[in-house]
Amino acid sequence: MAGGTKRLPRAVREQQMLDAAVQMFSINGYHETSMDAIAAQAEISKPMLYLYYGSKEELFGACLNRELTRFVDTVRAEIDFRQSPKDLLRNAVLAFLNYIDANRASWIVLYTQATSSQAFAHTVREGRERIIDLVARLLQSGTRHPEPDTDFNMMAVALVGAGEAVANRVSTGDADVDEAAELMINLFWRGLKGTPSEKEKDGSSLSLQQNAQ
Repeated sequence: MAGGTKRLPRAVREQQMLDAAVQMFSINGYHETSMDAIAAQAEISKPMLYLYYGSKEELFGACLNRELTRFVDTVRAEIDFRQSPKDLLRNAVLAFLNYIDANRASWIVLYTQATSSQAFAHTVREGRERIIDLVARLLQSGTRHPEPDTDFNMMAVALVGAGEAVANRVSTGDADVDEAAELMINLFWRGLKGTPSEKEKDGSSLSLQQNAQ
């Protein structure tokens, strides 16, 4: 039996296995990662790994569920709908990108390995819908004077797609977190601002007239 197999609570052992699996899947990909490699990384025997997770597919699914839940819960915890729209947006974007930067292996598994496998497409799709719903609520809460036919869900789909593209660059170290955050904040803020009210329009016109004098 591999070293480091002293008795641990089952919940602790499960997390140890999932940590090792996420690390190995992020490096080698789903198809190229063996259960032997994961067991070695977790410092347990392969029979013990199979005792907890009956197949590599089951183990990968458990990784996806855990990482997705952690991601959504972490970002949601940083969102306070009582904040001003700009603070709401800034905190959400920073929570999102800081999580990706600190958990690069997790993101690679969620949005590179998982999306390339048809077997896990349903799990990925469900996870993305949870994120889209969260972003749509953020948009609806923060948008001032929205048009009557504003489709917040469709806006969220577009923004999540853009956010995923930026996050992929952050996860590979090709983008600076602070610079990426400012880019996303400036892009998303245009949607959150919505249409100016008539009072704001009048105030803006008056300001232009005063400046012209």
